[in-house]
Amino acid sequence: MAGDVMSQSEIDALLSALSTGEMTAEDIKKEDEVKKVKIYDFKRALRFSKDQIRSLTRIHENFARLLTTFFSAQLRTYVQITVASVDQIPFEEFIRSIPNMTLINVFEVPPLDGNILMEINPNIAYSMLDRMMGGAGSSHSNVDNLTEIETKIMTNLFERSFDNLREAWVNIADIDPIMTELEVNPQFLQMISPNETVVVISFNSIIGETSGMINICIPHVVLEPIVPNLSVRYWMQDNTKEVLPEQKEFIKKKVQQSVLPLVAELGSTQISIEDFLLLRQNDVLELDTKITDPLYLKVGDMNKFTVQPGKVKKKMAVQVLESLKGGDSDDE
Repeated sequence: MAGDVMSQSEIDALLSALSTGEMTAEDIKKEDEVKKVKIYDFKRALRFSKDQIRSLTRIHENFARLLTTFFSAQLRTYVQITVASVDQIPFEEFIRSIPNMTLINVFEVPPLDGNILMEINPNIAYSMLDRMMGGAGSSHSNVDNLTEIETKIMTNLFERSFDNLREAWVNIADIDPIMTELEVNPQFLQMISPNETVVVISFNSIIGETSGMINICIPHVVLEPIVPNLSVRYWMQDNTKEVLPEQKEFIKKKVQQSVLPLVAELGSTQISIEDFLLLRQNDVLELDTKITDPLYLKVGDMNKFTVQPGKVKKKMAVQVLESLKGGDSDDE
C-alpha cells in the first residue's frame, strides 16, 4: 500500500472499515509487511515506456493524415485513415493476428537497421487496386492470385505512400524507406525472433465503401538507436529550438519565390440557368459594376488592390490605385 496511490473511494472504504471495526490498524500494518509479487510475462517484454508509446502514437496520427490525403488523390475516392491502437507485442503474436493470406510490404528504413512491415487487409488492398484500374472500388479477396501487373501496380502505390512516413518521422529520425519485398503469406516472413518485441500500429481504413485494417509492425531492434528521441523532453527541445538567421533567410527567399495567381475582376452578374443555356456568341451581359468604379485585383481569393483597366503595348493591363488591408496584412 506504501507505494500505491489510493483513490478517494478506496480511502472512504478504508476509513469506513476502521470506524465499524471490520479492520484494525494492526491488520493494515500486517498487510503492508506482506511482500507483494507482480506477475511478469517474459514472452511479452515491455521495451517501451508509456511516454514513448504516446510519441509513436502522435507520429503515426500525423502519418494517417498524410496517407488519407495521398490515397484520396491517387484513388480519387473517399478515404479515411485513423489510428486505432498502438501496442507492443511479441512478433509471433502479430503474425498470428493477421489473415493467412494478406498483402505485406517489407521496407528497409536506412540509416536504421532492420525492416518494418506494412500489412494491408485484402479487402482494402483489392479496393485500392480496383480504383487504380478504373473500377468502382469493389473488393474480392484473392491476394494469392495476384498477377504480375497487379503486383507491380500495388508495389508502386505503396512505395510512393511510404514517402509520407519519411515526412511524419522527420522530427525524430531522417529515414529513407525502401520497399524490398511484397509478400502474401505471413508464415514465410522470418525477419526476427518470434519472441522479439514489436510495436504494432493499427489503422482503421475506409476506401470508398470498403473498410478494413492497415497494420505497421516495427521491431524493437529498428527503434532501439532512436528510443531516446521518443521522449517528451526531446520533443520539447526540438519544438523550442531557435531558427538560425541563415534558415530565416532561406525561408524568406522561398516564400518570395512562391507563385500566386492575380485576377482582375471586371464585375459579376446573375442570370437564370435557362438564360445561361441560351447564351450565344455576341450576346451581351450587364455587369453590376459601373464603368467609373475601380476594379478589384485578387491575390489568390482575396481582394488586395483596387485597379483601373488600360493597355500597355496593345496588351490588356491594369494600373494599381490603392492597396487594401485585409487577411494577414491588417497590421501592415
